[in-house]
Amino acid sequence: MSQPLQALSELPGAAWLVGGAIRDRLLGRATADFDVAAGGDPRQLARALASATDSHVFKLSEGFGAWRVVARDHRWQVDLLPLAGETIEADLGQRDLTINAIAKPLAGGSYVDPFGGLEDLRARRLRMVSPQAFANDPLRTLRLARLSCELEFALDPDTAARAAADARSLACVAPERIFAELRGIVIADRALDGLALMDSLGLTQSVLPELAELRGVEQSRFHHLDVYDHTQAVLAQTIELERDPEPAFGRHAGGVRAVLAEPLANELTRGQALRFAALLHDIAKPQTRSVNAEGRVTFIGHDRVGAQMARAALHRLRASERLAEHVSALTRNHLRLGFLVHQLPLTRRTIYGYLSACTPVEVDVTVLSVADRLATRGAGAEEAIAKHVRLARELIDDALEWRASPPRPPIRGDKLARSLALPPGPALGQLLEELTEASFAGEIRTEDEAIEQARQTLARLNGR
Repeated sequence: MSQPLQALSELPGAAWLVGGAIRDRLLGRATADFDVAAGGDPRQLARALASATDSHVFKLSEGFGAWRVVARDHRWQVDLLPLAGETIEADLGQRDLTINAIAKPLAGGSYVDPFGGLEDLRARRLRMVSPQAFANDPLRTLRLARLSCELEFALDPDTAARAAADARSLACVAPERIFAELRGIVIADRALDGLALMDSLGLTQSVLPELAELRGVEQSRFHHLDVYDHTQAVLAQTIELERDPEPAFGRHAGGVRAVLAEPLANELTRGQALRFAALLHDIAKPQTRSVNAEGRVTFIGHDRVGAQMARAALHRLRASERLAEHVSALTRNHLRLGFLVHQLPLTRRTIYGYLSACTPVEVDVTVLSVADRLATRGAGAEEAIAKHVRLARELIDDALEWRASPPRPPIRGDKLARSLALPPGPALGQLLEELTEASFAGEIRTEDEAIEQARQTLARLNGR
């Protein structure tokens, strides 16, 4: 028994371990986040636990009387809640799924399992506690999809039907709660199954209506799928590249893997955030779809409009500004590498322009562009994929180096200003940017060369 549970078992008063902690322990899944139903006053029990374990304690909820105890090193936390009803059985009867409606007395004794949750765990089945479960809290419909893909459990047919019937009520749930469940689905190993279940239950329209609107939007002959199915395919490729970047990026796979493993925001790594970009990168295609005079389907500007829509969608879900901007930048730049395929061989200045425009997602968006290309298998796909992946493998070397050590001007701004008798201001900044690009391209190597090129640039500008 873990330290906090052992300490609780030695304190006076009835208390039961309940909910996800019971479920996960029975499934052999590690957990350090415990929910405890208290037969007495949760405040007294929380303070006694904090004292016994030298931990932090604070009130968690005014409305429900919940308290939280957190280890000083944050290795575990315990939420203590009053019984929802006069007995533990009544408390369990108000929970969502039978596998979450199991209790274990901390003082010892048998499991309390009034709804057959233990059998459902053995059968790997998700079943509602009561027909009112989803109406009582519509977020539970989305949690059903998350748990299904996280645990690889099947849905009981009556439970699926009841969740679908209550799906529209999800729109009334606080966005923060919706995002937390969506995040769990998107980062799961079986994210595609979770999203498919969301769709079959009618939840996508309430969670990400922009995604639902992609269904049936036909594309050009270079695509073999409509925009909705293409998006799912891009997500599948993104997950595969996150898992194993070596087939696409060869000797640079380790560097790519390290970047994607970096923490970003909302408890997401950059790789997990890339999955959100895969979902949202084409969301502006319905708004930008057109057919030109030759009969070709186009989506001109969907990258730019999509960046705005992606940011707005994540703001609506109350995701962090950092995540919203990150996904927006990926969406805005996801076409750039594909355009460069038609400019081969690339000059160093062209590479500089690509990396500069894509910063700070220069590595991430290169990975996304490969996932997008691999998921596009219409006319001429094999040759186009080979060229795209080959270019991405070449560019990723520069992208990783750029990220690790961004290029700097070959001369300090104050020294350049003195050499040219130039006051600080936009003109100096523009000169330094041009010198940085020239240095990256290998056109200048010394401070003297930098000063001379800056002097020539000024002379040319002043002679206009």
